[in-house]
Amino acid sequence: MKNLTLKQLRYFEALSRHGHFGRAADVCAISQPALSVQIKELEQSLGTPLFERGPRKVRLTAFGEEWALRVRDILRAVDELGDMARAAQAGLVGRLRIGVIPTIAPYLLPGLIGHLASVHADLDVHIRETVTPRLIEELTNGQIDTAIVALPVFEPGFEEVALFDESLMLVRPIKDAERPVPSPEDLRQMRLLMLEEGHCFRDQALSFCNLQSAAAREGLDGSSLSTLVQMVGAGIGVTLIPQMAVPVETRSAPVVISRFAEPEPKRTVGMIWRKTNPLAGQLRQIANIVQQIGQDLAG
Repeated sequence: MKNLTLKQLRYFEALSRHGHFGRAADVCAISQPALSVQIKELEQSLGTPLFERGPRKVRLTAFGEEWALRVRDILRAVDELGDMARAAQAGLVGRLRIGVIPTIAPYLLPGLIGHLASVHADLDVHIRETVTPRLIEELTNGQIDTAIVALPVFEPGFEEVALFDESLMLVRPIKDAERPVPSPEDLRQMRLLMLEEGHCFRDQALSFCNLQSAAAREGLDGSSLSTLVQMVGAGIGVTLIPQMAVPVETRSAPVVISRFAEPEPKRTVGMIWRKTNPLAGQLRQIANIVQQIGQDLAG
């Protein structure tokens, strides 16, 4: 077997993750034919195919799936070598890949990115917005350095740092402004609009109302908080949103915002990263910045 290169391993990992030559080529910043040639040479060097090629999608072979696990370990270790060098430098410099869940990203990121750009000009920030399960997978695989999520995540290999708590607010149509705030028991009888499956904020709303996901009404799921608030403004039902989202999501909708009686439903926002990450010291600095911005947003 010829010597393998890190570049080939990164091309393989991109194709195994995206399952499509075009998308993998875009991520790797090379042409699709060039990526195809590199993968073919890699398979010839190994003496066995790594992918099953279909008309629209490529899939890992059985050997490819086993190989992918080792490749990700190797690439993560290589990245951590670079992180060790960065950790030895003073200040926050170099690339930092931050994952954020969708119910936090639009509200916290403008202040965070603006602060980092002005105070840490040598920091190259890359943002990944997706749901918590995917962020956990990508953090485990070394595709991101840290993630801002709702805690806890219950991952033994991760460091969890709680940053701030924020209330969950009730959003109702403007016509309901004079009505008393419903209790959790009352909410169970109302048209409660929620985010679709996969969002941790959906689980928090269901927990507050003591509802099981299977008991949620069909056809009332949204893909974003903005969609839910606009549906409420149209008189379709009610919803819950985090306090930091209120100024952004309710400015153009005919809705009323109310607090629940004590004990208010809350969520804890925090940062997570791999315990083995050499950048832990720098990530704690970032966590302090996120905490300050988040506390201001959460009131």
